[in-house]
Amino acid sequence: MAEYKEAPANAPLAEKALTWIDNRFPLTAMWKAHLSEYYAPKNFNFWYFFGSLALLVLVIQIVTGIFLVMYYKPDASLNASGIPVAFASVEYIMRDVSWGWLIRYMHSTGASAFFVVVYLHMARGLLYGSYRKPRELVWIFGVAIFLCLMAEAFFGYLLPWGQMSFWGAQVIVNLFSAIPFIGPDLSVWIRGDYVVSDATLNRFFAFHVIAIPLVLIGLVAAHIIALHEVGSNNPDGVDIKAKKDASGKPLDGIPFHPYYTVHDIMGVGVFLMIFSAVIFFAPTAGGFFLEYNNFIPADPLKTPAHIAPVWYFTPYYSILRATTEHFLFWYLVPGVIGFGVLVFLTAKCQAYKLGVPAVAAALVLGFFAFEAKFWGVVLMGAAVLILFSLPWIDQSPVRSIRYRPGWHKWLYGIFFVNFFVLGYLGILPPSPVGSVVSEIGTVIYFGFFLLMPWWSRMGEFKPVPERVTFEAH
Repeated sequence: MAEYKEAPANAPLAEKALTWIDNRFPLTAMWKAHLSEYYAPKNFNFWYFFGSLALLVLVIQIVTGIFLVMYYKPDASLNASGIPVAFASVEYIMRDVSWGWLIRYMHSTGASAFFVVVYLHMARGLLYGSYRKPRELVWIFGVAIFLCLMAEAFFGYLLPWGQMSFWGAQVIVNLFSAIPFIGPDLSVWIRGDYVVSDATLNRFFAFHVIAIPLVLIGLVAAHIIALHEVGSNNPDGVDIKAKKDASGKPLDGIPFHPYYTVHDIMGVGVFLMIFSAVIFFAPTAGGFFLEYNNFIPADPLKTPAHIAPVWYFTPYYSILRATTEHFLFWYLVPGVIGFGVLVFLTAKCQAYKLGVPAVAAALVLGFFAFEAKFWGVVLMGAAVLILFSLPWIDQSPVRSIRYRPGWHKWLYGIFFVNFFVLGYLGILPPSPVGSVVSEIGTVIYFGFFLLMPWWSRMGEFKPVPERVTFEAH
């Protein structure tokens, strides 16, 4: 039990109140541990804005979501005008609620902004090796947050009950029916009906408003606590805890508050200017943030000409569409065999040498046993889940891209461009050329990660300094 403290009799009322709180709740201790006495590397650059911005957007989404729930009705039945109640409630928010259009656009634009800052935040982690020891758990929590965001966005996308909301949910939920044996029953269980209906809308609403946000907030708290336990990474990938002064403070660290709180305020200011410009001048972003089909009430009898998810899902949607029988036999089968031979020849563990042929043979047989649609779902899920393995498959002797061979930067550049191309192709209708590019892009995406244990060790690495490099700016 902590020692009980008494404020001086002549202390100001605010100090007495703070002492009273500290005796019952570690407010000052938390402030010191996570802000004023949390020492962060002094060489943070602009890439370190995006973690704080992600937290800001989360707050924006929660606050705007609370106000939207006050007026939104998750009801798929038709009103007297023949319009679904859910769709009509969104129109009511947009047209009749004071500043309702602003709250709705802040929420819809905020969803895209969330993924923009999270993707950039993850890109920084890749470039600077922020997932490496001892930050494996920080990265795992981060990827779990990313998965939760994807689920939250998917469930929320159905709620406006527009054409693209309805048919997008229909397509995605139907993918689960491709899972052998349990697929059809699983898709019915997810929908709560044999088709996307009022039951689907209500359960998606419950997940979007209550279940996923609770998990998300818990994961964000765990992510921050784990980060502050091991300390922040930096552009040099140098552990600042290795060099401390006589008082035990890192020589290359500075208190997060006030230095980085002020630093982040600048990033917040720039972000809010861009965010406001989009909300007031281009809230739909030409159909990328809000598709025109979603301004049309859901109609189960009228299928849109082209169904595509929102832009932040499209890289994985491209991987799904690329997985055809042609892709299985001309790309996956040779790829699995080649990868199996590589692991067998280079593995030092005898168990790997014995297990690899069996796993490779089982996968090849599975390609023939199950339809391509099932393997598309598997690859789409694996494209996200493979991120969990990064702390262990990256075998580079250094963390940061700054001290890796020059051609490593080209590999990362190709990976980022390829991810962008896959995302763009996922927005477009299928085409012969697009299918070929998507197949090649899928191979590049998985090849980047699966071959990382080998290529991350290759090349001539630069010597890492003992202390961080820093130039005042």
